[in-house]
Amino acid sequence: MLIGKVNGTAVSTVKQETLANQRLLLITPADPSGNEKGNTFLAIDLVGAGEGELVFISRGSSARTAAGDLNSAADAAVVGILDSLFYEGNTTFQKK
Repeated sequence: MLIGKVNGTAVSTVKQETLANQRLLLITPADPSGNEKGNTFLAIDLVGAGEGELVFISRGSSARTAAGDLNSAADAAVVGILDSLFYEGNTTFQKK
């Protein structure tokens, strides 16, 4: 799994059938403190995450399994919203 920050949404009225009714989020990978690092990508939202939230993401076949469709075109899925992170003996993130 990967930690990421929700930075926006994407809207697509024409998309592959297995993505129908899926909300798309723009996610930027983040470190344990919530600082963004890396390239932004699209993920389907399975938990109702909102902009600015720190989330965790499954990728590849794990994303398709979480979505309940092994034939899905999704390769990333938001599967949880983080409340806090405790890393190397310190609380590095706490949801406000």
